[in-house]
Amino acid sequence: MEKYHIYAFEKLHVYQIALSLSIEIRTLVKSFPKEEQFDLTRQIKRATDSISSNLAEGSGRSSNLDQAHFTNMAYASGLEVINHLNLSFQLNYIAEDDYGKLRFCIDEILNNLNGLYKYQINQKRNSKVIRSTHNQFNISL
Repeated sequence: MEKYHIYAFEKLHVYQIALSLSIEIRTLVKSFPKEEQFDLTRQIKRATDSISSNLAEGSGRSSNLDQAHFTNMAYASGLEVINHLNLSFQLNYIAEDDYGKLRFCIDEILNNLNGLYKYQINQKRNSKVIRSTHNQFNISL
């Protein structure tokens, strides 16, 4: 079997945690009431998926500032997940133990995103990423 390429975003710890959170949320919302299927259930899944999706999309951008923009959107999606978790907990759709575990997980994601954002912003402002088939090179213009 031919080995496929692993992209840089797939190696990020924060991406891996966000992907795991998406899977946990999908399992969790199966127990939500059916009337929430197209409301809260869909919103929390979309917000959670948006974290890893924005990291992936941002990694394909050519400048550090563009990448930082998508990291910032991933962070905002994480805050949206907190809102949906709070609502789910107050509606008694989530047990207190599960709520606490999910909050610690999203806190870890947000802390990592904050660090990644600061790193991206503090890179040389005119740095562009030139891509080859399997490598990325930072070139200052």
